[in-house]
Amino acid sequence: MNENVKARMAEISRVTGETDILVKLNLDGSGKADIDTGIGFFDHMLNSFARHGLFDLTVKVKGDLEVDCHHSIEDTGIVLGQAIKEAVGDKKGIKRFGECILPMDETLMLCALDLSGRPYLVENMEFSVSKVGEFDTEMVHEFFYAVSYSAGMNLHLKMLDGSNNHHIIEAAFKSFAKALDRAVMYDERISDVLSTKGSLGE
Repeated sequence: MNENVKARMAEISRVTGETDILVKLNLDGSGKADIDTGIGFFDHMLNSFARHGLFDLTVKVKGDLEVDCHHSIEDTGIVLGQAIKEAVGDKKGIKRFGECILPMDETLMLCALDLSGRPYLVENMEFSVSKVGEFDTEMVHEFFYAVSYSAGMNLHLKMLDGSNNHHIIEAAFKSFAKALDRAVMYDERISDVLSTKGSLGE
């Protein structure tokens, strides 16, 4: 990172009657992660996101797991999205768009995103089981929906091939990490925001 560029970090906390969440994010990190959500498979996914995006990420979650995993995962998505939005800042000089086609054994996952400020999620994944560990597979959609809307990003996740549910979900998190890393990269040819409008939506 250019030493003249401000560090892109955020720390967001959110407390409700269902969850108590803290997220710290450094977009210009090295892949260090300190994750504790109370859901082992979700911890694994967030660790993968940090490592493969080269983000430094802390996530601490206390949720109503006696009910189920829904609130903990969805609310983490909300807070992570808020942290991404804050850390990216005014978006001047960044590539804005990012994409990745990621293979993981039999699975092939496509992720493409646009930090446009206009939220939208298109997700196409099929699962053959209802849970991986204590993680409900239906929460994949809810997590990425929450991230995309809180961050203000257009996010597409498309499973091109795959049968193993663990691989499908992990490929989604890894490809999202790689696509986001590319989108937030600086390009010296871009002096302002990459938009013909002169600004990106809020």
